[in-house]
Amino acid sequence: MSSTDNNRNGNPKPGRGWLSRGAPSLPEAFRSIAVPGAGKPLRKLAAFTGPGFMVAVGYMDPGNWATDLAGGSAFGYSLLSVILLSNLMAIVLQALAARLGIATGRDLASACRDSYNRPVSFLLWILCEIAIVACDLAEVIGTAIGLQLLFGLPLVWGVCLTGLDVFLILALQRRGFRRIEAFVMALLAVIALCFGYELLVAQPEAAAVLAGFVPRAEIVGNPAMLYIAIGILGATVMPHNLYLHSATVQTRAFEESETGKREAARYATVDSTVALMLALFVNAAILILAAAAFHTIGRTDIAEIQDAHALLTPTLGAAAASTLFAVALLASGQNSTVTATLAGQVVMEGFLRIRLPPWLRRLITRGIAIVPAVIVAALYGETGTARLLVLSQVILSMQLPFAVIPLVQFTSDRAKMGGLVSPLWLRGLAWAIAFLIVVLNVKLLLDTFGLTGA
Repeated sequence: MSSTDNNRNGNPKPGRGWLSRGAPSLPEAFRSIAVPGAGKPLRKLAAFTGPGFMVAVGYMDPGNWATDLAGGSAFGYSLLSVILLSNLMAIVLQALAARLGIATGRDLASACRDSYNRPVSFLLWILCEIAIVACDLAEVIGTAIGLQLLFGLPLVWGVCLTGLDVFLILALQRRGFRRIEAFVMALLAVIALCFGYELLVAQPEAAAVLAGFVPRAEIVGNPAMLYIAIGILGATVMPHNLYLHSATVQTRAFEESETGKREAARYATVDSTVALMLALFVNAAILILAAAAFHTIGRTDIAEIQDAHALLTPTLGAAAASTLFAVALLASGQNSTVTATLAGQVVMEGFLRIRLPPWLRRLITRGIAIVPAVIVAALYGETGTARLLVLSQVILSMQLPFAVIPLVQFTSDRAKMGGLVSPLWLRGLAWAIAFLIVVLNVKLLLDTFGLTGA
């Protein structure tokens, strides 16, 4: 029998090569965006621009705000090195996710289902759903806080309103996947402009900021700093983004020869790298703002988003500072809920092969997050939201190895990737990143349960 022999579910047998395409990701948008022919590099780059920015949304969501505010307020600029390292790791991992989708025609969820036995695949699906719920919890609460800060809306009402995102996605996608990407990129521009203004007003000390990008051993040795650092890692390198990116790159109708795939992978990497540099700016700006506005005056206890909003204007002396902070938060939460809902669809379709009407698929994935968010908002109200947001990001980080290790494994396998298999240097770098993520998570668990003597 050949290497493309199928099992009774119509999927390639686990452990075998599967260069032929299975069921496409996001079938309603699959290969729906045309790519110009040869000799038009700028137009091709424009055609491939979009998936990376949708992924970048998850790197500046409200969960990032909670960890960055807590880190900047408590430790000044020290954790900027963690943001930088996390972003560099994200660039590598997202490039691998794009290569996987382009080379194999599979998203990461489908690849896991095709390669592992049913119990392992089911476990990975459960862990991924936990990550999506943790991510959505942060995004839904963040959106609700933004609505509360701008319009005085109670948190529970704001959480419920986020359910309307389902209908927004449906309305946009009926007009084509490009409309969703344009919407996301417009909100990203709003966030970047808001924080550009905040930094101008805060006037941080340049030398101290640059020094913050240099790694310190204290970060690993101090359990409190490590907890925030792991939260930043989880908030930056999000597991569901790997699933989403491997699917959204397949919305481009690139040439399916090996040359065409290599070109597509190159443009997709440029797209995601540029987008993630924007995410680096926003994440660093949040931490720098917290350090300049709060840490320098001895307010090391600012972790609640509401407290930061209330203190920005009197601290910085700029009337618009608090308002723009809330506007950026609302844009961040709205953007993140849109992309997380799409990621939920990719995961459900990839792992379970469930084919439901688009509105029902999105309603299910959205509801999974809204129900616990409503419970949290009702129980905790305006207090304790920062701790919940940081905890959600730590949970995300704990799920990372279960997405990163399969991704690195698949993209290192020539039988699966063909000519787009990762070169030796990239394999080494990717495995080193996976190892670092595992080590940091083990260290955090040992510290949490008091097993390190710290």
